[in-house]
Amino acid sequence: MDEVEVVVAHSERATLRVGDVYLKVDGDAAHADIEAQAMALAPVPTPTVLWRQPPVLAIATVPGRALGVLGEPSPASPAAWAATGATIRGLHEAPLPPWAGPTLEEVTADLDRECSWLLANKVLPADVVRRNRDIAQAALRPWAPVFIHGDLQTLHVFVEDDDVVGIIDWSEASCGDAMFDLAIVTLGQEDRLDDLLAGYGEGADRQVIRAWWSLRSLTAARWLITHGFDPDAPGSEFDVLRARMQAP
Repeated sequence: MDEVEVVVAHSERATLRVGDVYLKVDGDAAHADIEAQAMALAPVPTPTVLWRQPPVLAIATVPGRALGVLGEPSPASPAAWAATGATIRGLHEAPLPPWAGPTLEEVTADLDRECSWLLANKVLPADVVRRNRDIAQAALRPWAPVFIHGDLQTLHVFVEDDDVVGIIDWSEASCGDAMFDLAIVTLGQEDRLDDLLAGYGEGADRQVIRAWWSLRSLTAARWLITHGFDPDAPGSEFDVLRARMQAP
C-alpha cells in the first residue's frame, strides 16, 4: 500500500494522506457534515469527495500549490492573489448555506474571554493584548452575512498558472462576515492585501480587515497552544499582534 503521511493531528481531528487520497478523521461528526455540504454548495473549486464513512471523510488531492505558508513570504504572483480575491468574491456572492455562524455577541464574548486568559496567564505583554483588543473593536459591528469559508488560510488555497484550482478544509464554513475571510487569507501576508483586493473588487473595508487580524490572533492563541502549535513561531500570530504595536 502507499505510505501513510500524517498531515496534521491533534485531539479534535487528524488528516492523513494515502497516495492521492486525504482521509479526514473528525471527532465531531458535525464538522464533517458541514465540510461535505459546504463543498457541494460552494461555487468555487473544491476537492472531490470520494466517499464518507463517519468519522472518516475521503477526498481527492487538488492540483497546484498552496498560496503560501504562515510565517513565510508567499511565492504566488500578484495575479494569483488577484484570482484568489475574485474567487472569494464568488463565494461571498453565493446563496447562504442553510446553517448559521457565530453571532456578533458570541464573537465579542469569545474575544473578551481570550484576552482575559492571555492577561491572566501572562502569555503576552499586557500592552500588546490591550492594544490589539482596541484594534479588534472595529470588527465588532453588525455585518451582512455571506457564505464564508471560515478558515481561509493560505495553506487552504491552491493555485496553478495564476488560477485558483482548489480550496480545501471547509469544516468552519458558515454565514459570516466577508471581511473575516479576507483577513484570514492575508494574516501574516499583509503586503499582499492590495493584490487580493484588486481581484475582490468593491466593498472591502481595510480597517475591519486589520481589526480581524488582531481579533483572530488573540482568540486563536489558547487553542493553538493547547493543541501543540506555536503561535510564537516567526511570522505567526504573536508576530502579527506585535506588528500592530507599530501600526498607525
